[in-house]
Amino acid sequence: MPEYCHLHNHTQFSLLDGASDIPKLLDKAVKDGQKAVAITDHGNMYGAFKFVKEAKKRGIKPIVGCEFYLVEDASRNKFERSKGEKDERFHQLLIAKNEVGYRNLSKLASMGFKLGKYGKYPRIEKAWIEQHHEGLIATSCCLGAEIPQAILKGNNEKAEALLKWWIDLLGEDFYIELQRQGGLDDIDGSGVSQESINQQLLVLAKKYNLKTIVTNDAHYIEQEDAEYHDVLLSINTGSVLTDTTRFRFPSNDFYFKTQAEMASLFSDQLEAVEQTMEINDKIEELNLARNVVLPKFPLPSGFSTQDQYLRYLTFEGAKKRWGNLSEIILERLEFELKVISESGYPGYFLIVQDFTTYARSIGVSVGPGRGSAAGSAVAYCLGITNIDPIKYDLLFERFLNPGRISMPDIDIDFDDEGRSSVIEYVKQKYGEDQVAQIVTYGTMAAKLSLRDVGRVMDIPLPEVDRVAKTFPTHLKATLDAILEENDIAEHLKKELTNDDLEKAYKFRSLATGDNEIAKMIRTAKSLEGSVRNTGVHACGVIITPDEITNYVPVSTAKEDDMIISQFDNSVVEDAGLLKMDFLGLKTLSIIKDAVLMIEKSKGIKVDIDHVDLEDQKTFELFQRGETVGVFQYESPGMQKHLKELKPNKFEDLIAMNALYRPGPMQYIPDFVARKHGRQPITYDLPEMEGILAETYGITVYQEQVMLLSQKLAGFDKGNADYLRKGMGKKQMSILDELYPKFVDGCLKNGHSKDKVDKIWHDWQSFASYAFNKSHSTCYAYIGFQTAFLKANYKAEFMAAVLNHNKKDISKINFFLRESHRLDIPVLGPDVNESETDFTVDKKGNLRFGLAGLKGVGEAPVQELIDERNRGGHFKNIFDLAKRVNLRSVNKKSFESMALGGAFDIFKGVHRAQYFLGQEKGDTLIDQALKYGAAFQKQKGQTQLSLFGDSYDPFQIEPDIPDCEPWSLIEKLEREKEVTGIYISSHPLDQYKLELENFVTCDLEHLDFFRDQRVSLAGMVTESQTGMNRKGIEYGRYTIEDYNSSLTLSLNNEQFRKFGNYFQLGQVLFIEGVMQRGYNSDNYYFQVFEVRLLDTIGKLLTKSITLYIELEDLNEGLLDQISQLIKKHKGKHLLKITLLDSADQHKMDFVSKGVKINVDSSLLQILEKIPIKYKVN
Repeated sequence: MPEYCHLHNHTQFSLLDGASDIPKLLDKAVKDGQKAVAITDHGNMYGAFKFVKEAKKRGIKPIVGCEFYLVEDASRNKFERSKGEKDERFHQLLIAKNEVGYRNLSKLASMGFKLGKYGKYPRIEKAWIEQHHEGLIATSCCLGAEIPQAILKGNNEKAEALLKWWIDLLGEDFYIELQRQGGLDDIDGSGVSQESINQQLLVLAKKYNLKTIVTNDAHYIEQEDAEYHDVLLSINTGSVLTDTTRFRFPSNDFYFKTQAEMASLFSDQLEAVEQTMEINDKIEELNLARNVVLPKFPLPSGFSTQDQYLRYLTFEGAKKRWGNLSEIILERLEFELKVISESGYPGYFLIVQDFTTYARSIGVSVGPGRGSAAGSAVAYCLGITNIDPIKYDLLFERFLNPGRISMPDIDIDFDDEGRSSVIEYVKQKYGEDQVAQIVTYGTMAAKLSLRDVGRVMDIPLPEVDRVAKTFPTHLKATLDAILEENDIAEHLKKELTNDDLEKAYKFRSLATGDNEIAKMIRTAKSLEGSVRNTGVHACGVIITPDEITNYVPVSTAKEDDMIISQFDNSVVEDAGLLKMDFLGLKTLSIIKDAVLMIEKSKGIKVDIDHVDLEDQKTFELFQRGETVGVFQYESPGMQKHLKELKPNKFEDLIAMNALYRPGPMQYIPDFVARKHGRQPITYDLPEMEGILAETYGITVYQEQVMLLSQKLAGFDKGNADYLRKGMGKKQMSILDELYPKFVDGCLKNGHSKDKVDKIWHDWQSFASYAFNKSHSTCYAYIGFQTAFLKANYKAEFMAAVLNHNKKDISKINFFLRESHRLDIPVLGPDVNESETDFTVDKKGNLRFGLAGLKGVGEAPVQELIDERNRGGHFKNIFDLAKRVNLRSVNKKSFESMALGGAFDIFKGVHRAQYFLGQEKGDTLIDQALKYGAAFQKQKGQTQLSLFGDSYDPFQIEPDIPDCEPWSLIEKLEREKEVTGIYISSHPLDQYKLELENFVTCDLEHLDFFRDQRVSLAGMVTESQTGMNRKGIEYGRYTIEDYNSSLTLSLNNEQFRKFGNYFQLGQVLFIEGVMQRGYNSDNYYFQVFEVRLLDTIGKLLTKSITLYIELEDLNEGLLDQISQLIKKHKGKHLLKITLLDSADQHKMDFVSKGVKINVDSSLLQILEKIPIKYKVN
């Protein structure tokens, strides 16, 4: 049997047209004894790097090719269908013979996207092939190619002419390709078979003495995969499987056949089978992996090398940072510069400092640093980072290990609005053809796969939803693991919650049998992980020394003209590409905007890059745990720990940022106890104190492990970082290698073996939890900046926070509640005061922006503001209508502003009057718009006339109709229609006591409390009552709290008992359970009890207990408590518990003679003092 290699294969990267997984395809090739195999995806080279890498792993030769879309004129992208014009595309197989051929293949694949893309098809033309044909092999390809198509249409002369063009271009590197796919005996009803086309191709081959090869157009691996591939095609074309007119393959033999199967299929053409190996012999094996190549940084005059210029910038920056340079600083800088020089990365640092310097010069905020790069003193001197690494013991070798040099990784945070400007600068500096973003591959995850398959199988959407909701929610759950042959995969089973485990077994049961649902699940399992589409990496950018297609094929993004690498983030560095992460951080935009608002409202310029890290008000804010909106410190859990820690130095915040994450979180109680002296601070060896003192004897940072290994065992910087890596990633091979060295070093320094073994054991136990101090310090710094702004300029800070969360109504609600809690007056929109977004006025009021109203876009708002700036405040709605451009500020805008309260400034008119219909059904708004339009028309005519004296500026304004104002509830609900929120106050705000002490679950998290009795609270926003066919009364209602809503039903006896409570606007306290319906998987809320929420506090409150730390007890606090008691006399019992946390003692006191009134206002005062309390 002749040897054979496949030269025509489509993988999953032939998006939704190929179903072959690359590793599985290669595994089959190896198992079959094939020596080489090709990848030839449609129009792209997305999978080429992975294919080569995986092939080399298996010892099989990778052949890289592409099946292009060939057209006559790739620049043409308009076709008149009425004239019968269409984009006529032909398939064309090209294979890289060597490195030059690969580069030309890459260029053609890139040009297809950059210059020839039409719809979803990247197209090329022959003129481009002529320019880039060196090192390429071509074939006559499949039935979709131009030569077979000419034969199919009976035009043999054209086929021959087309063939001659290829022969003239490639000579012996052009081959006739034969295929024998099933189902092609009568192609498209033409009466012509694939075999008859093959025979004509053989005639041409003989006439021109061309060699012939055979291929199988492989789109999937095994024959039984054909049905799954058919589903992929239907997903691709948006059709259903039952559609008889849809695009489909003619048979199930488009699979990756064995050598024996190919020899059998072409038993009459065995020479052609064997000639595939001739192509294999022609091909030089590619190695796509290479060392990173850096672009050349342009040096200013006076500098001959990058090292020289980097040294100059470093020491100039060092003088600005430190003034006089100590021996420690000089030694550190010399060490870093030496490592950077020897590693060959001075250009890298110069590039980064250049674009960060540019960013600051145009007002783009740059973060203080991110990740281990903040450990570089050189980066600090260059202005790349803004944290002093020497002051905070941040280590350069954590960033760039001198003993094991690898590509440094400097990720930069920019404000999310300015990031694109910096990328544009980089494009202009290095050339648009040298800068690209990075592709991402969107794969079919479990639920997406289920939904896609369900749709093409035409299974009703509710059924598909039901199945998808049965799938476990755990992030690691996959169809493959859930449906493993005998049971759920053991590794996943251990991680699933009881609820998810129950779902998993139910899902497995759905997959059994021969019904449609079972078939859908099994098909989805086979397609899970398939590449469905491509996207753009959120922050990755690559820069190359010259034209990017010399290094990697590129594509284009739909949304902009920036080019994108065809290789994804996982391989770009291996492919020799310099990758940098330009990250957009919203918090930097918030800080930037807050600083601008402070200057505008208060005339104060805040130098936020040099914020006082000892600011007392900021630490008091942290100690109270009032960190809503504070970067990295805003979660409820973090707030709780901050109240216990009472941080009073920046180092405490760095440590909390490192500790508050899964794993190290368990050490927070010890950290707090040691800080406050409730637990002794101990060290295994006295030498450890200098390094662990700042974290009270607890190893919190990776850098501490590195420093200790140097101090105790004499490790050099390289081995110290190697140890950090081994412990952090639990790599036993590294630990086994370093343990003897550590012990030997420690013993030489006089430390006992017992102590040394204990230290090593402790490190192994929790060093994997230790965090990167460089990163923690940088982000603690940003957190401190936000806290500083909140503590000192709360209104401006909250306005900035609100503006950068305006697309999320739940967050707007959340941050407005925080603004109310901070006693910041929140004012609604005002046509005479509001700007586009939230602003702060001179009095410190927070003002709602006009663009926040639905139906009022930014352009109308700007038009209105411009006119207000020109002509002053608007006197009334008629003055407004006279002055603004009514094509821009239209009726919808007027209505939204009226509903949102923007016209409340106009005295004598309330909101209901604007919407009262009068003659011809016109509302006051309609009349105002007509009045304004007529006024502007007359004014325009007057200006055009020879005499202007006919212009009457005193037209009579329409009458304002009289009617009753809307009720408060109706007013608030209509306001909410256009704002999405309750601006001035929420109806639930006055029920703080009840919500925090007697409501056990908010509506947003109700699903987490299934089958448990809960107490809810909410305002009735919808009410519908009726009677069913059986004469049973029912009610269907919706209640809302701050963040969510719940629809519930009352029937029969329940309706008679509780129905009267559900009046629109009523605020209710409801007890019940979220339970499964009878014989159903759907959950509903079963009501047990309903009461008015304002009665609950009075009904259930018996007493309040105040918890006071002994160390906090002083005359001032006692006086505050005394004043509280006098102002809030009532009937509730007052209890006080004195806590001595140091000795873990407490004393309980009950006031017998004094009673207190426990209500929401009392609780707000207690929180501001602050005093912990519990309502009983």
